[in-house]
Amino acid sequence: MSLFRKIFSSSKDSRNEIQDDERGKYMPEIKLPIDERFTINFKANGGKFLYCEDIDEVNQNLNSIIQENDWKDKKVLLFDERLANKFKSFDFETSKNISDCTFFFTTCEFLISNDGSLLISYNQIADKRLKELPPNFIIFATTSQFVETISEGLRGIKEKNRNKIPTNITTIKHFKACDDKDFLSYVSSSKNLYLLLLEDL
Repeated sequence: MSLFRKIFSSSKDSRNEIQDDERGKYMPEIKLPIDERFTINFKANGGKFLYCEDIDEVNQNLNSIIQENDWKDKKVLLFDERLANKFKSFDFETSKNISDCTFFFTTCEFLISNDGSLLISYNQIADKRLKELPPNFIIFATTSQFVETISEGLRGIKEKNRNKIPTNITTIKHFKACDDKDFLSYVSSSKNLYLLLLEDL
């Protein structure tokens, strides 16, 4: 996906290409690729996006996030044992007491292209509500998790969990705005969210 290497400098150009004056007004609109649409919408929601070509780059970016925010000695909420094992070299100090934790490190079910949201379930957040979780999220996901719509993501959850469909399914869409004074873009469940996206296709 060489697209991700240029996405940050060309998102405005992509929009201009769609509205090209040379196209007739009755021509169908050009549809952007699913990954590019997600990235544009995710960034518009206020999310911080880090594309990684391999797991080494994921580790480097995760380390940069922790250093940049001074979270090295802070406690982390981490429910997923597989994720904890994958990143055990970071030696995270975890806590089950949410109020002690500075950030939440997790995966997601799917990345929803048409609105830039993240679909999550009991598998990631157990029985907690979004507003109960720490204000800072680091999400680890892969490029194979892109879907067009929430309904497509719900079908995917059902297919992956035929024996027992997880409960507490929700989306994370509201990310903390750069300007905290802008109360219109801030809601009680908004999160300061980093997405580490690993290329796996």
